[in-house]
Amino acid sequence: MVEEFGLGEWTVLARQRQAVILEEARRTGAVRVSDLVTRLGVSDMTVRRDLDVLAGRGLVEKVYGGATSVIGKSTDEPGFEAKSVRQRAQKEAIAELAATLVKPGTAIGLSAGTTTWTLARALDGVPGLTIVTNSIQVADVLRAAAQPDRTVVLTGGVRTPSDALVGPVAVHSLRSLHLDLVFLGVHGMSSGPGFTTPNLTESETDRALVEAGRRLAVLADHTKWGTVGISTIADLDEADVVVTDDGLSEPAREILAERAGELMIAETAENLEAEEA
Repeated sequence: MVEEFGLGEWTVLARQRQAVILEEARRTGAVRVSDLVTRLGVSDMTVRRDLDVLAGRGLVEKVYGGATSVIGKSTDEPGFEAKSVRQRAQKEAIAELAATLVKPGTAIGLSAGTTTWTLARALDGVPGLTIVTNSIQVADVLRAAAQPDRTVVLTGGVRTPSDALVGPVAVHSLRSLHLDLVFLGVHGMSSGPGFTTPNLTESETDRALVEAGRRLAVLADHTKWGTVGISTIADLDEADVVVTDDGLSEPAREILAERAGELMIAETAENLEAEEA
């Protein structure tokens, strides 16, 4: 059975409630059980169960009477393997929805990242694509598909912990290109700094990729909201489309819907099963 509760006029699933708690922890650095009980209108035990779930995922650290945020430094950058196991269902749902934006015979760009890597696997049914990427992992997926009508361009550059190729070589090659649509994976997104990364060099390369595209689609699961890397890639209003999942909190949805050109919400398998039940 899916647990629901009222938040003003807002009916929220447990996953969305946890997203609200996480967003508050990241914004203020810590949350108190008593404050969350009042704000969310649920029992003490419900809040503590939510904190247990978030702590189990390594997103908060439980302390007496509440929890603290465990968001790392703005320069912390997990490796590709570490990121690839996070929010798999959400990334797959986002990738499937994002793939509907790709038209046959177009030239697209895919930045480095596990969500864009997941998207690369969802493009097998789209013919005649030219795909430019600065991601070794994305290029490997596209090469394995071995579609004869597809052209894959891998930029040069220096390799980062997330298997991105960055630096002057990558930037120079991207600035000579003109793409129909660019898909950008990000480390974090928030109302002030916008779309960010913890790697200064990668930020410059990503900006060059964004500038090469006629349209920009940002792919980010709900846990990216409230996370801030050291460098901004693009402002929220530079995105023509933001594709995220249904775990994103209502306040975040409102901000993105107002600032970005279009907000697309992917339904995860877990929530689809809950609705059918």
